[in-house]
Amino acid sequence: MSRLTPDILLRAYACGLFPMADHSSSPDVFWIDPEQRGILPLDGFHIPKRLRKTVRQDRFQIRINTAFRQVMEACAQPAPGRENTWINEEILSTYSQLHDLGAAHSVECWRDGVLVGGLYGVDLAGAFFGESMFHFETDASKIATVHLVARLKWGGYRLLDTQFVTEHLEQFGAQEIPRETYQQMLKKALCVKGDFYSMPEGLIGSDVLQAITQTS
Repeated sequence: MSRLTPDILLRAYACGLFPMADHSSSPDVFWIDPEQRGILPLDGFHIPKRLRKTVRQDRFQIRINTAFRQVMEACAQPAPGRENTWINEEILSTYSQLHDLGAAHSVECWRDGVLVGGLYGVDLAGAFFGESMFHFETDASKIATVHLVARLKWGGYRLLDTQFVTEHLEQFGAQEIPRETYQQMLKKALCVKGDFYSMPEGLIGSDVLQAITQTS
């Protein structure tokens, strides 16, 4: 296939496609269009009771877009039960370019100046396509997810695409929907313009939880 470019990526996402590599050292990528698509309903987002307590503790400093490639590189690292990943060098490079253009974002958890968890994804109109997440400390990726959802709801997004449903995402209310239903949701989301930066900076955890509730 032709090499990835930011323009090709955005056109693909608008059609419901996303790229993956067989493994991190593979030179090639291929396009995925699953029959069952994972989404995280923004209006049905569930935060487990224990995690709510952790969010209120403000254990981590939350930053946006300060270490995008570092987040991607952390997501690409082997982890227990995930000896290899689908993020190869071409994906790293092209998504970093997409970030430079303002069309991809990272939500990061820091402690004492060290990046300990986070996630990244693609921003297109009123849809956000979550790509991958990681954690080096307990609950860091979960906290990043909570902050992402608050930001998306505040910014008027209509769709949070998770591609697939994992056990990690099920606790938040993630669900699988047929490809046809997903395409309808995507079409509607592409007709609005979300604002990733409309949420005030520096909100503490209790404010974030309130924001999620108030914008439901």
